[in-house]
Amino acid sequence: MSLYEHVFIARQDVSSAQVDAIIEELKTLIENNGGKVLLVENWGLKSLAYRVNKNRKGHYVMLNLDAPSAAILELERNERIHEDVLRYLTLRVDEHEEGPSVMLQGRKERGDRDRGDRGDRGDRGDRGDRGDRGDRRERRDRDDSGEKELNA
Repeated sequence: MSLYEHVFIARQDVSSAQVDAIIEELKTLIENNGGKVLLVENWGLKSLAYRVNKNRKGHYVMLNLDAPSAAILELERNERIHEDVLRYLTLRVDEHEEGPSVMLQGRKERGDRDRGDRGDRGDRGDRGDRGDRGDRRERRDRDDSGEKELNA
């Protein structure tokens, strides 16, 4: 048997209990076809990079599998049919990584986003002492007639 990492995305409008039911269905399917599910990681509801079937978010789940290729083919066939699964990806790996995945590590390290969304912005360039944008053209104001005149 081979080792696989399998990630699928469920629709945003399904509940966490329904996602757990989908996971149990897939685990049963793998085990009935002679494979084993070594690890299940539910990454939660995340924003998608682009809209998929009118969904802007999705429930991400990763499974580490030890299964024959026939079980993987059956798993992917069932996910193509399943209405709640938007996308899936299966990768064959030489060995599974120990500990939590990078997605879960990132969540623990960020905490409550104490650094803000952009983090350390670093050097923003030389803007002078006041932080302004340097020399600019003079501003023009409109007079009552709607024509522009230069500020003196």
